[in-house]
Amino acid sequence: QVQLVESGGGLVQPGGSLRISCAASGNILKINAMNWYRQAPGKQRDFVAGISSISSSSSTNYGSSVKGRFTISRDSANNTVYLQMNSLKPEDTAVYYCNLNGRILGGPSFDSWGQGSQVTVST
Repeated sequence: QVQLVESGGGLVQPGGSLRISCAASGNILKINAMNWYRQAPGKQRDFVAGISSISSSSSTNYGSSVKGRFTISRDSANNTVYLQMNSLKPEDTAVYYCNLNGRILGGPSFDSWGQGSQVTVST
């Protein structure tokens, strides 16, 4: 079993910054990719950012609406992924979910989701 615990959501004014994090625990052998998604009320869940760790280096990619404003990073030693959000806009308001996939000890793969963090951008 792999569990993800998110933290850091909250209320921020337009133009402000916020960082959310997601820590994974369990018998993790390897994490292949760490992603962030978000879901606004009445809308589908959309991809926000992702970082892969298949090789010794990592590559990142971002949704078009957040590119240049959001930065995804990871702490591999602690199986934690972060999302730094700058220049926040009201349309960034959503519940943010982390998603990690990889393999656990003994071989089976996993694909787990965090509980969600509410981010509200408003005056």
